[in-house]
Amino acid sequence: MPSIKSTSVRDLKLRVNIADVVGRVVTLRKAGGTRMKGLCPFHNEKTPSFHVDPDKGLYHCFGCNKSGDIISFVRETEQFNFTEAIEALGKRFGVVIEYEEGSGGPSREERSLRQEIFDLHDVAAEHFHQAFKAKDAAGDFMRAYWVEKRRFTLELADEFKIGVADEHGSGLGATLLKRKFSDEALRRCGLFFTRDDAVLTIGALKPRFRGRLMIPIRDHQGRVVAFTARQTDLTPADDPAREAKYVNSPETPIFTKGNLLFNLDRARTAVGEGRPFVLVEGQLDALRCWSVGLKTAIAPQGTAITESQLVLLRRYQTQVECFFDSDSAGQKASLRFLPMALKAGLEVRFLTLAGTDKVDPDLLFLERGLAAYDEVRRGALGAMAFACRAVLPSPDAATPEQKAGAARQLHEIVSAAESEVARAGFIGEIATYLKLPVAALQKDFLTQQHRQQQQDNARNAAAARARLPEGGVQPVASAPSASAVNTPEHHLLRLCLHFEALGPPMASAFPHDWIDSMHPAGVLLNRFLSEFETNAWPGRDHLDPLLETAEERTLVASLLFETPVIDDPAKIAAEGIRHLRARALEPRLRQIELALSNPRADSEIDPISLLKERSELQRMLRQPIVLNLAA
Repeated sequence: MPSIKSTSVRDLKLRVNIADVVGRVVTLRKAGGTRMKGLCPFHNEKTPSFHVDPDKGLYHCFGCNKSGDIISFVRETEQFNFTEAIEALGKRFGVVIEYEEGSGGPSREERSLRQEIFDLHDVAAEHFHQAFKAKDAAGDFMRAYWVEKRRFTLELADEFKIGVADEHGSGLGATLLKRKFSDEALRRCGLFFTRDDAVLTIGALKPRFRGRLMIPIRDHQGRVVAFTARQTDLTPADDPAREAKYVNSPETPIFTKGNLLFNLDRARTAVGEGRPFVLVEGQLDALRCWSVGLKTAIAPQGTAITESQLVLLRRYQTQVECFFDSDSAGQKASLRFLPMALKAGLEVRFLTLAGTDKVDPDLLFLERGLAAYDEVRRGALGAMAFACRAVLPSPDAATPEQKAGAARQLHEIVSAAESEVARAGFIGEIATYLKLPVAALQKDFLTQQHRQQQQDNARNAAAARARLPEGGVQPVASAPSASAVNTPEHHLLRLCLHFEALGPPMASAFPHDWIDSMHPAGVLLNRFLSEFETNAWPGRDHLDPLLETAEERTLVASLLFETPVIDDPAKIAAEGIRHLRARALEPRLRQIELALSNPRADSEIDPISLLKERSELQRMLRQPIVLNLAA
C-alpha cells in the first residue's frame, strides 16, 4: 500500500480538533482553561482521570497512563492500523490524504478491508431503505407491516433507515458488484453465502436476508456494521432460518455482537444528570421508546448482555434503568445482568409497573406514550430490592432452609460489587427483606467468600501446574526494564521536548554510550540527541518520522501533555547528565579499587595502569558538567 505523505499527517493533526475525535467516544466536560476530561475509554474507572488538551492535540489518562494524539486514539478505540486511522480521520473530517506514490491513494484492491466493509454497509443500508420506500410489492407490503402491524411512523423509518430485503434479496449483490467492492469484502461482509472457490458473480452471491424487515445496526460511533432482519410473511419457505423471528448478521471484521448495543450512538448524547440509560430487550423496544420521546433507550444485540457492553456504557453514564419484559425470561435476564452491572460500577434500578404481572415495554409505550415512563419510574426497584423479590417472592411463607438458600444466591450477587460500603448496604437490605439478623447474614457472607476464594486458589494452582513445562520447573520471567519514569534518560528526554534549546548543548556535553538504551526513554533520548547533533531536529510538533513504535509514541505524548514548571532547566539537565556519568563510570572505579586493595600474585594486571585509570575516572567524575548554551 502506498505510504502517506508526512505533510498529510501534519496537516491532519493541525486541522482536526482532538476534542471532536475523542468526543465521539468519551463524554467530555470542561476541566479548567481549554482542557477537558471524562471517563477513560481504556480502563474501568468511576472518577474521570482522562484529560484532553486541544491546544496540544494530546490526551493523557492519569489513571492508566495511556497517552497519544488523534491518530493513536482512533487506532486504540477502533482497532485500526496507522494508515487506516489516518484514512478514517481524513474521510470523517474532510481532510484530503496524499500518498507518496501519487495523489490517487491506494486502489480498491489495496484499501483496508475493514474500511471497505464499513463503506459496503453504508451502501447496503441505503439500498435496503430505498427498497422499503419503493412503490412495488415488497415496499408496499413492508411499509404496511411497519405502520399497521408494528404501528411505527414512516418518519421513524427514515430516521433509522429501516429497509426491506425482498424474497430475492432486493438485488443487493448486483448493486455492490456495480460499485466494484472487492471479492474479499463481499465474502466477509456477512450479507451473502458464498463458496470459497466461486467467482463472485450475481449468481454466486446468495443473499443471507430474504423477505425480512431490515434494521441497520450501528456501532457507538454511528457507523452501520450489521443488520437485524425481522421475519415477515414475505420470508420464503426455503430460507435456512425461516423459523427464526430475528436473524442477525454473523460476526465480521467490523461486527462483534457482544461488544455493541443498539441505539447507543444516539442514546449516549441524550444521557446526563437525571437521564440514565434505559436498557430494553430488543431493537423494536428501543425504537418504540425513541418514537415516544425516550431518547436514552438501548438494547443488546439479541444475546445476553456482556461485560464489554457494560464497560462501554460506563464511559458515558453510570446510571442504568433496566426495563425487560416481566415474564420469566425477562426476570432471568435481569438477574444475569445485575451482578455484571455491579462489577462494572453501574448504579442499577429496575422499572416495574405496580399492580401488573406482565409488562411489555413495546405495548406499554405504544398505548400510553412517554407518560408510561414516569409511571414505571415511580415503582422502580433498587438493585437488591429487585434481586430479593426475584429470588424469594414470598419471604413470610419461606422456611429457614429456603431463606438460607435465597441468602446464598443473593450473596453471590453482592460479592460482584467492588465497594465495601455498597456490600454492607446490600446485606442490610437482604436482612430486612428476609427478616434475619444482619450479623448472621454478614457472617455467612464472609464464610461464603472465604470458601469461594479457596476454590479459586485451588483452581488457579491446578491450572498453573498444568502449564508447567516438562520437568516441573517454572520458567523465570525476564526482569522488566527499569521504570522509564525514574531514570535520568526520562528526565533528560522531557527537557529535550519542552526546552528544545537545550538539545544541541546536551548532545555535545557527554558521550552517548552513557545512555541506557534498554528502555524506550533511553532509545528516544539517543535518537533525539543525534538529531540535535546533526542539526536535523524537526521540532517537537513534527516527531512522527522519528517515532518507530506505539510505545515510543505513547511515551512522547505523555511527556508533552504536562508542561514542567522549572526555574533553571539547564541546571536540571546538568544534574541528569551527572547521574548518567556516575552510573557509567562508578562501577568501573569500584572494580579498580577492589583490584588494588586485593592484589593477586598471579594477576597480569599492571597496578600502575590501574592507578592511572583510577585517577582519570576520578578526574572525570569531579569535572563540572557545562552546557554551552551560548552556542
